[in-house]
Amino acid sequence: MQHVRFGRTGLKVSRLCLGTMTFGYQCDAETSFAIMDAAAEAGITFLDTADVYPLGAPADVFGRTEELIGEWLGTRRDQFILATKCHFPTGPMPWDSGNSRKNIVRALDASLRRLRTDYVDLYQLHSWDANTPIDETMQALDDVVRAGKVRYVGCSNFLAYQLARSVGRAEVLGTTNFISVQPRYNLLHRESERELFPLCAEEGIAVIPYNPLAGGFLSGKHHPGSPTDGGRFTLGSAAGRYQERYWNDRMFATIEELRPIAAEAAVSMATLAVQWVLANPVITSPIVGASRPEQLADSVAAVEATLAPEIKDRLGQLTYEFRFGDNAR
Repeated sequence: MQHVRFGRTGLKVSRLCLGTMTFGYQCDAETSFAIMDAAAEAGITFLDTADVYPLGAPADVFGRTEELIGEWLGTRRDQFILATKCHFPTGPMPWDSGNSRKNIVRALDASLRRLRTDYVDLYQLHSWDANTPIDETMQALDDVVRAGKVRYVGCSNFLAYQLARSVGRAEVLGTTNFISVQPRYNLLHRESERELFPLCAEEGIAVIPYNPLAGGFLSGKHHPGSPTDGGRFTLGSAAGRYQERYWNDRMFATIEELRPIAAEAAVSMATLAVQWVLANPVITSPIVGASRPEQLADSVAAVEATLAPEIKDRLGQLTYEFRFGDNAR
């Protein structure tokens, strides 16, 4: 497994990052451990989670994913780069969410307990908080870095202007600054190419995109009609979100156009989709998930064989419309 520089830092991370949001709900403990075992065997040393995981679970299950990771890591903690996030509600009180100083400190301490560690390598804001001044947020993140609980800070689901404002305010304040961003990015969702990615390239910000397989949609296993496979399109509270994103005629038509290209490239559709994400020079480490350990093989294969330039160009032309938003036609 290749390891690459993490943005403008001196940190090296594996070329793939293991996403864990299925652990503890879609995947039971035994399966979750097997997936992490398979990832480690493949050389993946970068794990991403969040305090609000597992995906789609009822509120009383929040935090279970971090607990499973902490149990699995055991004495191997320093053999992995560990990332988690805060922002979404994880408690009953109105201050148990958002990017306020109170919630950042509270949420981080709770994550550290569940993960059975005294630090995380990367602590990320899961989303922008319009109700908290960005100065308060950046100063709070600076405090947890200085306290030794966090090595680096990043963000997820930030628009380009939100990331730019955060970076600018951190520079003015002299605080720790974002060194990574985690956007949704795949062949069917390319909006980040327009403004976010050029900003990241200029500022040396690592890009660790989630959903490179569009929740499994780009594997080609789904077909029109009602989803019945038990994956993310039918998974608890997440089902509606994933169906809204991808389950429509336009997306299915694109899948059918991708099939012959994958066949020509002699790779699975899943490998083709991850190869295309990796081929973008701004991408540091795509976050790949699985509900079974064997599903990681297609993503690992994408690292081992690069995408031919002519195939990359054809894929880019075929999905160009998806640079302009989910509602583009």
